[in-house]
Amino acid sequence: MAWGEKGKPARSGATAMETLLGPRVEIRGDLRFSGGLYVEGRVFGSVVAEDDADAVLTLAASGRIQGEVRAPVVVIAGEMEGDVHASQRLELAAGARVTGNLHYKVLEMAAGAAVSGRLVHAEAPPAQLPKPEAGAAG
Repeated sequence: MAWGEKGKPARSGATAMETLLGPRVEIRGDLRFSGGLYVEGRVFGSVVAEDDADAVLTLAASGRIQGEVRAPVVVIAGEMEGDVHASQRLELAAGARVTGNLHYKVLEMAAGAAVSGRLVHAEAPPAQLPKPEAGAAG
């Protein structure tokens, strides 16, 4: 997604942002949505998309989410504390600050984005440690 002025995504004909949580909105509790959700305020709880293949969650530069996120497409420009599960695409803008594990199928990360956690590709098999060789010195 191309980023316009003030850390807001440029319009590209993707899913329309149907719901806006403005900069003075604070939600304490879990949030379920469908379609497009644009968060400029704060959410303290999980944010989960309903079974909607076109659902897009956008966390603006002024926004903050403290909790787990699950959606097909997740775009982060603000602060995120918790695990992110993007079944299709995860985009991190230059100002993104994420503390948590990122689960994704496709990842786009701008220079300047910061992640403190693991990057887990959705189609990657679980990591396995190599088996010790027989007869190795020990």
